Amino acid sequence: MGAQQSKSSPEIAAVAAHEKAVLECLQNLRFEDDFVHVHGEKGASFNDRISRVPEGLDIVTTQDWQSKLLSDPKNRLALSALSSANPKDVLTARSAKIADQHVFNVRIPFEGAPITNQRSSGRCWLFASTNVFRVALMKKYNLDSFELSQAYLFFWDKLEKSNYFLENIIETADQSLDERLVQRLLADPISDGGQWDMVYNLVEKYGLVPQVLYPDSWNAMSSSTINSIIVAKLREYAVILRNLVNSPLTTASTLSATKDKMMREVHLILTLTLGPPPSTSEEFEWNFLDKDGRARTVVSTPHRLAKDISSPEFRISSSAIASMVSLVHDPRHDPLTLLSVDRLGNIVGGRGITYINVDMATLKQACVAMLRAGLPVFFGSDVGKYSERVNGIMDLGLFDYELGFNVSLYGSLDKAARLRVGESAMTHAMVLTAVHIDAEGKTVRWRVQNSWGESVGEKGWFVMSDEWMDEFVYQAVVDPKFLARRVRDVLGQEPVVLPLWDPMGSLA
Repeated sequence: MGAQQSKSSPEIAAVAAHEKAVLECLQNLRFEDDFVHVHGEKGASFNDRISRVPEGLDIVTTQDWQSKLLSDPKNRLALSALSSANPKDVLTARSAKIADQHVFNVRIPFEGAPITNQRSSGRCWLFASTNVFRVALMKKYNLDSFELSQAYLFFWDKLEKSNYFLENIIETADQSLDERLVQRLLADPISDGGQWDMVYNLVEKYGLVPQVLYPDSWNAMSSSTINSIIVAKLREYAVILRNLVNSPLTTASTLSATKDKMMREVHLILTLTLGPPPSTSEEFEWNFLDKDGRARTVVSTPHRLAKDISSPEFRISSSAIASMVSLVHDPRHDPLTLLSVDRLGNIVGGRGITYINVDMATLKQACVAMLRAGLPVFFGSDVGKYSERVNGIMDLGLFDYELGFNVSLYGSLDKAARLRVGESAMTHAMVLTAVHIDAEGKTVRWRVQNSWGESVGEKGWFVMSDEWMDEFVYQAVVDPKFLARRVRDVLGQEPVVLPLWDPMGSLA
């Protein structure tokens, strides 16, 4: 017989189980680009499996890397080009500029004008939404150029967000100041950004006014200074309120009176920097020339004007806007899932943030249906990725990073992975007004109305490739009548509530 000691049945079973585990691990290994990728995060921790000492960078090794790199003439050419200019300018693909033409065979009949300009502020969501609202009003009053006041909504949003923040601080006062939720609240109390449901809340409570009656102040166009002032005060207020809540001597009336004083101070700052907004209940007189040159006057209130959004030529109306829903494509979650974000909002007691998660095919089909019906589409995207503002192009082939650096920019990171590691999020809201569809019915490119003024893009208009949409568009707001019943029924689900720091909690 052999020299090795024979094994008992339990020992044989243990060996077999170990070998099976090893095989499963090997099956999960994927070799790509000279890296080993391991799928899955379960099992023993890294430190339990592999004994390893942290390694520093060796000077000799890095010098060897440099020597080998510069021995290649192509790298020396790349060094000369990339070190003397913006790498994006050097690596811009001419083919993308040629392919992304402003030619579209499905286009809404009236896009609205002028191209708006949010300037040095993060108010894109207010510009995108009011650009959607204005179309019916422009047709109703025979206007060739018109803007609703974004600053009016901005004023009330800042005030309401301040109150929303202080209420969240009071509700979380029993948690440690170092808790992740509390730190997230303190990190960004009154972002300029927002979401469609937040616009609904503002318009429902405060209405709308023409921009000529409440134009942008300097601080609306460049909001960083007032933001820094208000944020500093809100963080001070947060400490005071937390101390009050945790004091046994504090009463509810004392807490409310203290918060009321704080909100009056915020209101003062906003009024002196943005200007006093029109009253929500008093009538205003709006004088204008229509496109035929006739002088006209409309007497209304902010609430009446908001309800006045309608036109016999368009299916868009105040009631249709109120019923619109946000579709999102978040591949981390199953399609046809209702998503919400904890403590994300702007008005206490207002509508919460709700998303119907769908696949990209469903999202794009809904956008096409909206455009065919002549309706503009509010959408949210990660605008800074593979985009170029001078020519107004958003295209995955716009920059050839592999040519310049011999590396793929994202490698194995797909859309879900980019969300998970913080490489992508919804950062900007714009409006779709057209799409080009090929002979086989496939969407090719989309026409985008931006809010960065006429000096960028094609007089302010951008073009987005369909592939870019797949990777970097996360949201589209559509009329539910263009959705299948199975999608509409998602609204009846109990939502998956995401934490405030989730990427879907980012504000466009």
